[in-house]
Amino acid sequence: MDFLIRLENWFVTYVVESIEAVIFFDVAFWDPDITIPLVVLWLIVGATFFTFRFQFVNFRAFRHAIDCTRGRYTDPHAEGEISHFQALSAALSATVGLGNIAGVAFAVGIGGPGAIFWMIVAGFLGMSSKFAECALGQLYRVTRSDGHVSGGAMHYLRDGLADLGLARTGKVLATLFALMCIGASFGGGNMYQANQAFAQVAEVLPIMAGKGGAIIFGLVLALLVGAVIIGGVQRIGEVAARLVPFMCILYVVCGAALLIAHASSVGAAFGTIVTEAFSWQAGAGGFFGALIQGFRRAAFSNEAGTGSAAIIHAAARTDEPVREGIVALLEPFIDTIIVCTITGLVIVVTGAYLEPDVGGGIAMTSAAFSTVFPWFPPVLSLIAVLFAFSTMISWSYYGEQCWARLFGIQTIMVYKAIFLLFVWLGAIFNASAVIGFGDAMVLGMAFPNLVGVVLLSGRVKRELDTYLGKLRAGEFQRY
Repeated sequence: MDFLIRLENWFVTYVVESIEAVIFFDVAFWDPDITIPLVVLWLIVGATFFTFRFQFVNFRAFRHAIDCTRGRYTDPHAEGEISHFQALSAALSATVGLGNIAGVAFAVGIGGPGAIFWMIVAGFLGMSSKFAECALGQLYRVTRSDGHVSGGAMHYLRDGLADLGLARTGKVLATLFALMCIGASFGGGNMYQANQAFAQVAEVLPIMAGKGGAIIFGLVLALLVGAVIIGGVQRIGEVAARLVPFMCILYVVCGAALLIAHASSVGAAFGTIVTEAFSWQAGAGGFFGALIQGFRRAAFSNEAGTGSAAIIHAAARTDEPVREGIVALLEPFIDTIIVCTITGLVIVVTGAYLEPDVGGGIAMTSAAFSTVFPWFPPVLSLIAVLFAFSTMISWSYYGEQCWARLFGIQTIMVYKAIFLLFVWLGAIFNASAVIGFGDAMVLGMAFPNLVGVVLLSGRVKRELDTYLGKLRAGEFQRY
């Protein structure tokens, strides 16, 4: 036990604090007390740019995205390893995690109900970012020597920028992205999920509380994750395609049932969310606090702009790269605009965020549901474990692809062993250490990724215009 405590203290002091100081560098405005993390500002600017650059593709292609996901345009003989639906499910399994339950509560606890409004805005804008990076993931994917498809920012940053005459810059950005992604797979895509899942299970089963219970829980979770990720992307896609719809529907139905029980308060809750999103009652700091927390938690939740989802979408079976980008734009809509909004409304209508003894994170969400459904904590424990499990299996693939890019496909099993070790450590370490490391790694990926996507946006725009022209002309076969 003493060794684990010393390891945790070392991790916080020398790893988390150092990384946070770099990633969350604050930009000051007219008032030195009003600052915004550079990475959050970068994500806002990037998402807004893509929304206008692609002429609101998040609106224009929404219906077509649903048709593609249903398989109406899926050629079963096209190159790739998984279907559009499996790619979307696997990417959603990475984003629909405990950030949707615990992360929203953290945002409301810090930034107030107004943070939910900015989450929704960030989700809408993020649909355009997700489209661009996933289309590029398909455009620059390669087939490795072992026969598996590999794609993502580590490829389009290197090869795409080389096409623009920026080969050296592309190699540096691709390497930086790959290192960040590996770290993110250990942090936000792994440790954070295990940590918050254990917190909820320990709340429901007091016998599991303490370091002893955390050690056992982390070990069992690591074994379950290992049983899936050893099978590779096809196993991950199959599990995600079954698990994600079930867990999303279960959570949304529970949330909808609570909102129906509080139907008379829902309108007032929306009013509170919108009013506080633009409120200057607490000064400029209050306004920017809501905006920053909303965008920060949305970015961590849907990962739009970080380049992560492009890795799994590159494996989808299609001969039309733009089509996969269009499928991918559904992710922020489902993850943030639907699931995160459900969580936010539940917290606001029940007033859980106003209770000083409730605590933050998943405990706040659990307390909110318990006001109507006293039996809900055990159900939330199941949902939390499912969310955590699904996120970890997809993030293991993201990290694995970047690891293989840097260290070779022959060392993939080394990565998987390290990943499973971090599953165990995530359950043991305290929440503050895990959340800081997870945020820093996931959001840090946005720096190299968005540079490349902005520079390559001209090609994405030309490909999009050509694709939509063919779609309008009825040139694509329907299945």
